[in-house]
Amino acid sequence: MTQSRDNILIACEQVSWKRDGVAVLQDISFTLAPGEILTLIGPNGAGKTSLVSLVTGLAQPSSGRIWRRPKLRLGYMPQHLRFDSSLPLSVERFLRLATQDREAIERSCQRLGVAGLLSQQLQSLSGGELQRVLLTRAVLRRPQLLVLDEPTQGVDVLGQAELYKQIAELRDELGCGVLMVSHDLHLVMAKTDTVICLNRHICCHGAPESVARHPEYLQLFGSQAEAIAVYTHHHDHTHDLHGDVVAGSSTHDHSHCNHP
Repeated sequence: MTQSRDNILIACEQVSWKRDGVAVLQDISFTLAPGEILTLIGPNGAGKTSLVSLVTGLAQPSSGRIWRRPKLRLGYMPQHLRFDSSLPLSVERFLRLATQDREAIERSCQRLGVAGLLSQQLQSLSGGELQRVLLTRAVLRRPQLLVLDEPTQGVDVLGQAELYKQIAELRDELGCGVLMVSHDLHLVMAKTDTVICLNRHICCHGAPESVARHPEYLQLFGSQAEAIAVYTHHHDHTHDLHGDVVAGSSTHDHSHCNHP
């Protein structure tokens, strides 16, 4: 790549990865800059989570190279959290596994609305509450790169919109880059700067508006893709962890997608 790395967090250069001799990813190249939200979309089995594993260093490419900014601080929110449901583990103790800085924990919990959950057990949380706790853990170290694998999994539609809004606000507050995997086409197209449509290789890559018109994108997602048109409207309220309306909340701009 000829692009300067002065303003780059990660750069994938012709990355390929094989599992048990089978090609999972082929010739993947892209960069991600501070302040950019880059979203990976694609069908099941496209290699999205595998690419996240490579970017975070959990796996190594079979060929090609992944460059990371030296001493890059990374916050990671996995797709699944596996823990023994019979083992007592409170939210506070779970967060303290990431840092012993009580002030940082309190600040992040207040910011993401999970301060009231600290004494609860992980296994007792709803889907939306657990995702908020995982996001809180990911931002505890004030990361330069926030990696989110299906961050709205198990969250209802209203909660999804609010969580995407929070992610965009965290990007602005931290000045970090965000690499996100999502299936929520109707929401993510309005809340991202760059989209990579992945199907073991990069089918198309660019701004949401250009990707949404690309023939390979339309072929992969069919009528679901054709029904999506991004628009912006005003919302006179916000939602809490459960998607419920927060009383007395002020007006915000929300980008959503229209299904004609």
